[in-house]
Amino acid sequence: MTVLAAGDVSPGLLGFTVVALIGVALYLLIKSMNKQMSKIKVPHAADKDDTKAE
Repeated sequence: MTVLAAGDVSPGLLGFTVVALIGVALYLLIKSMNKQMSKIKVPHAADKDDTKAE
């Protein structure tokens, strides 16, 4: 049976790849969210006053 010291174990290439993919996915999700949020038109108080005057 092989016994490893505490410093001998590392996440390796697989761990780095998983974290990198999560980072890329997060970037793409935030980019998409900002695009969708910019499409939303929020009524302002000045717009409400104009509709009441008519």
